[in-house]
Amino acid sequence: MHGIELRAARVRYGPLEALHGITLAAPATALTVLLGRNGSGRTTALRALAGTVALSAGTVVRDGRDITHRPPHERAAEGLCFVPDRQAVFAALTVAENLELSHAEGDFARALDAYPELRPLLPRGAGTLSGGEQRMLALSRALLADAGVVLVDEPTQGMSPTVAARTYALLREVAADGACVAMAEQRLPPALRGGAGRATVVHELRRGAVVFSGEPGEISSARAPRPRYGRE
Repeated sequence: MHGIELRAARVRYGPLEALHGITLAAPATALTVLLGRNGSGRTTALRALAGTVALSAGTVVRDGRDITHRPPHERAAEGLCFVPDRQAVFAALTVAENLELSHAEGDFARALDAYPELRPLLPRGAGTLSGGEQRMLALSRALLADAGVVLVDEPTQGMSPTVAARTYALLREVAADGACVAMAEQRLPPALRGGAGRATVVHELRRGAVVFSGEPGEISSARAPRPRYGRE
């Protein structure tokens, strides 16, 4: 299978177990959404895929290869780009310098086409940007990296609804071009709930366990109460 997977993955933070042996897959050419409230394990699952937290049991598999013990920098060198929900840009550098780091030839036209709002901000320090502007910059760097696996924690945090919709469209395009794209969200964005020919995979987590895996349209039926039979 082309993509990235967790198989029977467990993660512990001291005495607490954050992931209880979960198995989930983020296939290439589809947009994968990890849903869940704070504390559900969605962010930990992304970090486990990126290698920034270690598994206490289980495996991480990419394109059929076990990469469980590959450190984060090696996964990055092999085309995995992780955009965390915080500290996702180099605050001490300018916007232009952040973008230059993501493209060997310093060509970041693609990023500015995706987010023209960044053009007038190029000489600004990245640490002075608003939260939404920093998310645009972080995602621009992911676009420029031309990664085979893109993992994003809450991609549209702080963005306006218009920019958020554009961001989801961009992530769909990256997936459609053959990349494996997985993101963590608290709720399923309206922009991802439908659309013919737009492959989206959803994994819902609660308290460190996967409680649903399927397509967006199946979520409401999965949550609907089961019919009761007989007398109360």
